[in-house]
Amino acid sequence: MRGKASEPGGQKTLPVAKRVLELTVNGDRYEVAVEPWTSLAQVLRDELRLTGTKVGCNEGDCGACTVLVDGRSVSSCLYLAVEAEGRDVTTIEGLAETPDTLHPLQEAFIEHGGLQCGFCTGGMLMSSAFLLSHTPEPDEGEIRRGLSGNLCRCTGYNKIVESVDAAAKRLAADEGGTA
Repeated sequence: MRGKASEPGGQKTLPVAKRVLELTVNGDRYEVAVEPWTSLAQVLRDELRLTGTKVGCNEGDCGACTVLVDGRSVSSCLYLAVEAEGRDVTTIEGLAETPDTLHPLQEAFIEHGGLQCGFCTGGMLMSSAFLLSHTPEPDEGEIRRGLSGNLCRCTGYNKIVESVDAAAKRLAADEGGTA
């Protein structure tokens, strides 16, 4: 048949219907039509144009695609978009309170040289935000464990750890400060 793909052996395959999802990302509501196997990372990058979420390995090993779903750190390259329906998704673009400000983690990464090429930075920041939301005053070992799912090829990690430590101290000093 014209326009239809065939499996080997002449069997016809039917197109898979897309499902319309309502997603809340960084406090904004979106409606997107996706195939059932579409990853959250694909929707964020390709449909919503939130390109701060990077896809490095596409296997959940590098952490570049880390986002928060209902406050929990997830690898968005492995997390299906359909699983995000009805949940609150936060990407690096929504980490700060407003688009015109920086989150204390972002400020600390700049001040302490915790970024270089920037590819891993979004994921590092989101993993750090998750860490600080559960461990507001982490020691160096806790920071390193909290970032153990994120890979960086540029910095050697020391400046990243220093950045997270500085942000934790800044947040602790601020009344009511939260990651």
